[in-house]
Amino acid sequence: MFIELHILQNFAPSNLNRDDTNQPKDTEFGGWRRARISSQALKRAMRFDPVFKATTGVEPSTRTRIIVRLLRERLMSVMGKTIEETDPVVDAFAEAYAGEVEKKEDKETRTKIALYLSPGEVNWAVTQLQSHWDDLVTAIAQAKDKPKKADGDKKAKKAKEEESVLSQMAKDLAKQSKNRTTDAPDIALFGRMLTEHPDTDIDAACQVAHAISTHAIRMDTDFFTAVDDLQQKDETGASMMGVVGFNSPCLYRYARLDFGKLLENLKGDKELALKTVKAFLLASEAAIPSGKQNTFAAHNRPSFMLAVARKSNSAGWSLANAFEKPVHPQNGSGLVEPSVTALDAYWQGLSSFYGEDSVAAKAVAMEPRLTMELGDSLQAARQAKLDAWVQTMLDALTKGEAA
Repeated sequence: MFIELHILQNFAPSNLNRDDTNQPKDTEFGGWRRARISSQALKRAMRFDPVFKATTGVEPSTRTRIIVRLLRERLMSVMGKTIEETDPVVDAFAEAYAGEVEKKEDKETRTKIALYLSPGEVNWAVTQLQSHWDDLVTAIAQAKDKPKKADGDKKAKKAKEEESVLSQMAKDLAKQSKNRTTDAPDIALFGRMLTEHPDTDIDAACQVAHAISTHAIRMDTDFFTAVDDLQQKDETGASMMGVVGFNSPCLYRYARLDFGKLLENLKGDKELALKTVKAFLLASEAAIPSGKQNTFAAHNRPSFMLAVARKSNSAGWSLANAFEKPVHPQNGSGLVEPSVTALDAYWQGLSSFYGEDSVAAKAVAMEPRLTMELGDSLQAARQAKLDAWVQTMLDALTKGEAA
């Protein structure tokens, strides 16, 4: 079974997701320039929203090139080792697992690629490093004296054998993702790929589209100055000045979650899978990318949310084309109402043409100020509370699994 989300979210002036020039991301759709928030920004906001951890009961996974920092801190805490003692071990382990590392003078070692490890995998690595500490210290010391050539001589062979403890640990860590499964809800949802260890790859159970504005957008620019607090009244000029771009978009967001794949990724743990779906729904509503929030504080909740439970082997319905022709404010309506109207009309059109045989359940949540009537298909699905909106989807999954 699949869960699909269609969300309309209207933001005050903001710059939630920037491009390489620090301007709000945008795109062209339907021949018009639109505001855009990348799927990566949305997924990160969901992963780290407090409601995700609170609902799943699992700490967020760690995506980083500086895994040595986390391992060092944990080892120093449990073993009482110094930085000088710990660094060679965690550096060597990172290189053995990731394949290549970068080591700059007076800088922490970084892996060439970002690792994405679950809390369980990090705990396993710390435990193994602690258990094999003496062997690792010896192997690393021996490796420093290993000849660069003479592969066949005894000394080189001995050094290679003593390094094997590191390579074996790296292989064993990769095996923690046996059958490409995980105990981490966020990895199970959004997937993982690691070139050096393709056996740890996990196909995402969730697809997330880039959010785009339902209307044409024009970027605004704020010119700002910073006053020097110690400057005298007869002194002129500012300490600094600059410009920052922003816009005020009403965004359409779409995501599709494959519950069967999620269950598979989570090793068949149905209880955790249902918690993950609940966390996904709640975090989708609550999460907002953090870009420039200290400047704009655009903490605007969604105005409209449609959740659809679809039977297995059914095609997805993105409703983005409801806005292929951009909406416009009508009679002082703003952008939310015409966006809801356009989405509702598009849904009714798809339902009439294709039918709703693939739909197991649907639920609509709208902010109270929106009092318009929806079409028959969606009006009957309206829920008065967020909790009821979420529970409708969980009930559909439970019934679908039992059927």
